[in-house]
Amino acid sequence: MLACAAALGLAAPAAGAEPAMLTRDGWGARAPVAAMEPNAPVRITIHHTATRARPNKDLAAKMKSLQSFSQRAEKLSDGRMKPAWPDVPYHFYVGADGRVAEGREPQFVGDTNTEYDPRGHVGIAVEGNFEVEEPSAAQIAALTDLIVTLARRYKLTSQAVGAHDDFAKTQCPGAKLKAKLPEIRKAVDERLAAAPPQ
Repeated sequence: MLACAAALGLAAPAAGAEPAMLTRDGWGARAPVAAMEPNAPVRITIHHTATRARPNKDLAAKMKSLQSFSQRAEKLSDGRMKPAWPDVPYHFYVGADGRVAEGREPQFVGDTNTEYDPRGHVGIAVEGNFEVEEPSAAQIAALTDLIVTLARRYKLTSQAVGAHDDFAKTQCPGAKLKAKLPEIRKAVDERLAAAPPQ
Protein backbone atom coordinates (compact mmCIF):
# COMPACT_ATOMS: atom_id res chain seq x y z
CA MET A 1 0.00 0.00 0.00
CA LEU A 2 1.18 3.49 -0.71
CA ALA A 3 2.33 5.49 2.27
CA CYS A 4 3.27 9.14 2.13
CA ALA A 5 6.02 10.03 -0.32
CA ALA A 6 8.75 10.08 2.32
CA ALA A 7 7.99 6.48 3.27
CA LEU A 8 8.37 5.54 -0.40
CA GLY A 9 11.92 6.85 -0.36
CA LEU A 10 11.09 9.77 -2.68
CA ALA A 11 13.29 12.86 -2.67
CA ALA A 12 11.82 15.88 -0.94
CA PRO A 13 10.72 18.65 -3.33
CA ALA A 14 13.21 21.46 -3.85
CA ALA A 15 10.50 23.96 -2.97
CA GLY A 16 7.19 23.54 -1.20
CA ALA A 17 6.09 20.63 0.93
CA GLU A 18 4.84 17.22 -0.03
CA PRO A 19 1.05 17.21 0.19
CA ALA A 20 -0.54 16.09 3.43
CA MET A 21 -1.55 12.50 2.71
CA LEU A 22 -4.50 10.53 4.06
CA THR A 23 -3.56 6.88 3.56
CA ARG A 24 -5.98 4.12 2.64
CA ASP A 25 -5.69 2.80 6.18
CA GLY A 26 -6.34 6.32 7.46
CA TRP A 27 -9.68 6.64 5.68
CA GLY A 28 -10.71 3.05 6.29
CA ALA A 29 -10.52 1.65 2.77
CA ARG A 30 -12.01 -1.74 2.13
CA ALA A 31 -10.08 -4.29 0.09
CA PRO A 32 -10.68 -4.33 -3.68
CA VAL A 33 -13.66 -6.54 -4.58
CA ALA A 34 -12.09 -7.98 -7.76
CA ALA A 35 -8.71 -8.48 -9.37
CA MET A 36 -7.10 -5.43 -10.98
CA GLU A 37 -4.82 -5.10 -14.00
CA PRO A 38 -1.17 -4.19 -13.33
CA ASN A 39 -0.24 -0.63 -14.33
CA ALA A 40 3.06 0.86 -15.51
CA PRO A 41 2.63 4.64 -15.09
CA VAL A 42 3.86 6.82 -17.95
CA ARG A 43 1.54 9.81 -17.55
CA ILE A 44 -0.37 11.76 -14.90
CA THR A 45 -3.97 12.62 -15.76
CA ILE A 46 -6.03 15.27 -13.99
CA HIS A 47 -9.77 14.90 -13.36
CA HIS A 48 -12.40 16.76 -11.37
CA THR A 49 -15.24 15.24 -9.40
CA ALA A 50 -17.79 17.34 -11.38
CA THR A 51 -19.65 18.06 -8.13
CA ARG A 52 -19.23 21.21 -6.08
CA ALA A 53 -16.50 21.12 -3.45
CA ARG A 54 -17.68 20.35 0.09
CA PRO A 55 -15.01 21.81 2.39
CA ASN A 56 -17.01 21.03 5.54
CA LYS A 57 -17.26 17.28 4.90
CA ASP A 58 -14.56 15.02 6.31
CA LEU A 59 -12.12 13.73 3.68
CA ALA A 60 -12.26 10.17 5.05
CA ALA A 61 -16.05 10.20 4.72
CA LYS A 62 -15.75 11.41 1.12
CA MET A 63 -13.37 8.59 0.27
CA LYS A 64 -15.58 5.96 1.90
CA SER A 65 -18.55 7.27 -0.10
CA LEU A 66 -16.52 7.23 -3.31
CA GLN A 67 -15.39 3.66 -2.70
CA SER A 68 -18.95 2.52 -1.94
CA PHE A 69 -20.19 4.12 -5.18
CA SER A 70 -17.28 2.62 -7.12
CA GLN A 71 -17.74 -0.94 -5.88
CA ARG A 72 -21.40 -1.27 -6.88
CA ALA A 73 -23.23 -1.15 -10.20
CA GLU A 74 -24.94 2.22 -10.41
CA LYS A 75 -27.14 4.12 -12.85
CA LEU A 76 -25.44 7.35 -13.89
CA SER A 77 -27.13 10.72 -14.37
CA ASP A 78 -27.05 10.26 -18.16
CA GLY A 79 -28.88 6.92 -17.89
CA ARG A 80 -25.89 4.65 -18.51
CA MET A 81 -25.11 1.85 -16.08
CA LYS A 82 -21.73 1.93 -14.40
CA PRO A 83 -20.42 -1.55 -13.64
CA ALA A 84 -19.10 -2.42 -10.20
CA TRP A 85 -15.41 -1.53 -10.17
CA PRO A 86 -12.84 -3.29 -7.96
CA ASP A 87 -11.93 -0.09 -6.09
CA VAL A 88 -11.87 3.70 -6.24
CA PRO A 89 -11.25 4.59 -9.92
CA TYR A 90 -8.67 7.32 -9.20
CA HIS A 91 -5.24 6.86 -7.68
CA PHE A 92 -5.32 10.10 -5.67
CA TYR A 93 -7.98 12.56 -4.54
CA VAL A 94 -7.27 16.23 -3.76
CA GLY A 95 -9.87 17.46 -1.30
CA ALA A 96 -11.37 20.93 -1.07
CA ASP A 97 -8.91 21.86 1.69
CA GLY A 98 -5.85 20.68 -0.26
CA ARG A 99 -5.43 17.43 1.64
CA VAL A 100 -4.64 14.43 -0.53
CA ALA A 101 -6.07 10.95 -0.07
CA GLU A 102 -4.76 7.72 -1.53
CA GLY A 103 -7.24 5.98 -3.80
CA ARG A 104 -6.42 2.94 -5.92
CA GLU A 105 -2.77 2.02 -5.75
CA PRO A 106 -0.94 3.33 -8.88
CA GLN A 107 0.43 -0.11 -9.70
CA PHE A 108 -3.12 -1.00 -10.79
CA VAL A 109 -4.97 0.46 -13.79
CA GLY A 110 -7.81 2.82 -12.89
CA ASP A 111 -11.39 2.75 -14.17
CA THR A 112 -13.36 5.24 -16.25
CA ASN A 113 -16.89 5.95 -17.50
CA THR A 114 -15.44 7.47 -20.68
CA GLU A 115 -13.96 5.93 -23.79
CA TYR A 116 -10.21 6.01 -23.29
CA ASP A 117 -7.67 3.42 -22.23
CA PRO A 118 -6.54 4.25 -18.66
CA ARG A 119 -3.53 1.94 -18.82
CA GLY A 120 -0.34 3.88 -18.04
CA HIS A 121 -2.22 6.74 -16.37
CA VAL A 122 -1.98 7.85 -12.75
CA GLY A 123 -5.38 9.46 -12.21
CA ILE A 124 -5.75 12.40 -9.84
CA ALA A 125 -9.26 13.66 -9.02
CA VAL A 126 -9.56 17.21 -7.71
CA GLU A 127 -12.71 17.88 -5.72
CA GLY A 128 -15.02 20.39 -7.35
CA ASN A 129 -16.94 21.25 -10.50
CA PHE A 130 -14.42 23.40 -12.31
CA GLU A 131 -16.81 24.34 -15.06
CA VAL A 132 -18.50 26.60 -12.50
CA GLU A 133 -16.06 27.10 -9.60
CA GLU A 134 -12.36 27.86 -9.26
CA PRO A 135 -9.93 25.39 -7.70
CA SER A 136 -8.63 26.74 -4.41
CA ALA A 137 -5.06 27.90 -3.93
CA ALA A 138 -4.62 25.01 -1.47
CA GLN A 139 -5.76 22.54 -4.12
CA ILE A 140 -3.39 23.92 -6.76
CA ALA A 141 -0.47 23.83 -4.30
CA ALA A 142 -1.26 20.26 -3.24
CA LEU A 143 -1.79 19.14 -6.84
CA THR A 144 1.57 20.61 -7.85
CA ASP A 145 3.32 18.95 -4.90
CA LEU A 146 1.69 15.62 -5.71
CA ILE A 147 2.65 15.82 -9.40
CA VAL A 148 6.27 16.59 -8.47
CA THR A 149 6.29 13.62 -6.09
CA LEU A 150 4.87 11.31 -8.76
CA ALA A 151 7.17 12.67 -11.47
CA ARG A 152 10.15 11.87 -9.25
CA ARG A 153 8.87 8.41 -8.48
CA TYR A 154 8.18 7.46 -12.10
CA LYS A 155 10.91 9.60 -13.71
CA LEU A 156 8.43 11.70 -15.68
CA THR A 157 8.50 15.30 -16.89
CA SER A 158 5.77 17.93 -16.93
CA GLN A 159 4.98 16.85 -20.49
CA ALA A 160 3.50 13.68 -19.00
CA VAL A 161 0.85 15.77 -17.20
CA GLY A 162 -2.45 15.94 -19.06
CA ALA A 163 -6.17 16.43 -18.59
CA HIS A 164 -8.90 13.83 -18.89
CA ASP A 165 -10.33 15.68 -21.92
CA ASP A 166 -7.02 15.20 -23.73
CA PHE A 167 -7.94 11.52 -24.03
CA ALA A 168 -11.75 11.34 -24.01
CA LYS A 169 -14.80 13.33 -25.06
CA THR A 170 -15.60 14.97 -21.73
CA GLN A 171 -15.62 18.33 -19.96
CA CYS A 172 -13.41 16.87 -17.23
CA PRO A 173 -11.40 18.37 -15.51
CA GLY A 174 -13.41 21.54 -16.11
CA ALA A 175 -12.28 24.66 -17.94
CA LYS A 176 -11.23 26.55 -14.81
CA LEU A 177 -8.88 23.78 -13.66
CA LYS A 178 -7.57 23.01 -17.16
CA ALA A 179 -6.63 26.69 -17.50
CA LYS A 180 -4.28 26.22 -14.51
CA LEU A 181 -2.34 23.34 -16.08
CA PRO A 182 0.25 25.48 -17.93
CA GLU A 183 1.30 27.21 -14.70
CA ILE A 184 1.29 23.86 -12.86
CA ARG A 185 3.55 22.33 -15.54
CA LYS A 186 5.87 25.34 -15.30
CA ALA A 187 6.11 24.96 -11.51
CA VAL A 188 6.76 21.23 -11.90
CA ASP A 189 9.55 21.94 -14.42
CA GLU A 190 11.17 24.43 -12.03
CA ARG A 191 10.99 22.04 -9.09
CA LEU A 192 12.39 19.11 -11.09
CA ALA A 193 15.18 21.27 -12.56
CA ALA A 194 16.18 22.42 -9.08
CA ALA A 195 16.47 18.84 -7.86
CA PRO A 196 16.31 16.29 -10.69
CA PRO A 197 15.14 12.74 -9.92
CA GLN A 198 17.99 10.42 -8.99
